Amino acid sequence: MANDFLFAEEPEEVVHVSRGSWKVLIVDDEPEVHAVTKLALSDFSFQGKHLEFISAYSGREAREMLAKHTDAAIVLLDVVMETDDAGLLVARYIREELHNHYVRIILRTGQPGQAPERQVIVNYDINDYKSKTELTAQKLFTVVMSSLRSYRDILAIDHSRQGLEKIITASADLFSAHSMEQFIDGVLQQLTSILGCNDNALLVTSSLVAGNINEDADPERLVVFAGLGQFEHQEGKQISDVLEPPLLDAFHQALNSRSIVYRDNYLVAYCTSKFTSGSLLYVSGLPNQMTDTQKRLIELFSQNVQIAYENVQLQSEIEDTQREIVYRLSEAVEHRSIETGNHVKRVAFICYDLAKAYGLPEEEAEKLMFASPLHDVGKVGIPDGILNKPMKLHGQEWEVMKTHASIGYEILKNSKRTIIQAGAIIAQDHHEKWDGSGYPNGKKGEDIHIYGRIAALADVYDALRHRRCYKSAWTLEQVMEKISSESGKHFDPKLVEIFKSRVDKLEAILQKYPDDEDR
Repeated sequence: MANDFLFAEEPEEVVHVSRGSWKVLIVDDEPEVHAVTKLALSDFSFQGKHLEFISAYSGREAREMLAKHTDAAIVLLDVVMETDDAGLLVARYIREELHNHYVRIILRTGQPGQAPERQVIVNYDINDYKSKTELTAQKLFTVVMSSLRSYRDILAIDHSRQGLEKIITASADLFSAHSMEQFIDGVLQQLTSILGCNDNALLVTSSLVAGNINEDADPERLVVFAGLGQFEHQEGKQISDVLEPPLLDAFHQALNSRSIVYRDNYLVAYCTSKFTSGSLLYVSGLPNQMTDTQKRLIELFSQNVQIAYENVQLQSEIEDTQREIVYRLSEAVEHRSIETGNHVKRVAFICYDLAKAYGLPEEEAEKLMFASPLHDVGKVGIPDGILNKPMKLHGQEWEVMKTHASIGYEILKNSKRTIIQAGAIIAQDHHEKWDGSGYPNGKKGEDIHIYGRIAALADVYDALRHRRCYKSAWTLEQVMEKISSESGKHFDPKLVEIFKSRVDKLEAILQKYPDDEDR
């Protein structure tokens, strides 16, 4: 009864402090051991966090608790429970089945002869082995403190490794929108690991891509660009929806002073570079005393992270400029042939839709979309009299017109830019036919580049559905019948089937980008 009373009086519910707690799993079949352990460590504190005790009274129950509490820092593990080796089996379960190599395992036994220390240390991946009779309150305090320090350092090393992995992975393609977010996530993870704080961190800008914050910015309207911990998956949200109101004052102060603001256990840093201002960094869970080295690290991060934004912005500008030049050049060619409107834009979107449905990767589909407007660039070399003749071309006229495919290829082929290179392929192959009867090289079947096969179908579909100087617009039914009849002749049969299954979506593209006469 005394034991039951003692155990019943021990509060199972742990009072959490604001900075979190270290989880300690006590595994022992004697309730008194649980009670005495909790009493001896009741005022324990390490790095501003107290202990959270979890109790298990058998090996089976320990397995359940360990699977549930994967973030346990220490296991105080009895050896002899329901079986003589129950504790040893739990230790093996932790390392070999859960693959948890972080938690510190301290074996405690009241019967050392049952499990000789040397044999246990050699055969099981444990971190300490103690006889219950030697574990005084002071020694228990010491072993828990040393174990927590080891656990903290192991986590710091692992977090640093994960952050470095993200940075290395992202560095291969740093300037794409997605990998930039991954890169910033990795840098934040490295930063929080080195500072020895928790994983709650975020980077705030005035927009989702390389935003530029100035002194007139309203902190409450800034948005999250990247976040860790409780801020993960919060990208795009305004910080007024993510942070508690008192924290916004620190953002105001950092923005107005253009400096780093330290508050209690968190900071807000104004990030800038020699070119522009740009973002705000928030990190919580800081150590009680920030060292000069840690503060210098924050300053370096604040000074340099914005440079990464500017590089992304510059890369984006270059890519946008390249794409705009492609479109404007292509539209200039279309104006020559009195085919004003949105032909090149429609063909681009149709090509993208067909490419994705065909199974091309996103990168390839986008490349085709951006390059397809160049399919008829060779028409700049065709005389106006032939290009704009309001009737069918005959004899030598048709031979001249066919040269536009080769002319386009020759204009584009020597470019080192991937989009222009793709444009050269499309210009040359978009008049080839599946059965080999096309031009300029009489290619057949899959010898025709997939870009050319897709562009051919997109170009013919759009041309038939709109008026040209030599014909009226066809109805959808007429176009469907024509394209179906050309399956295996003019067009790749697989593409024709995809076209027929997606024609409603393709028609929506035509309606969204009509020619001037259709408005």
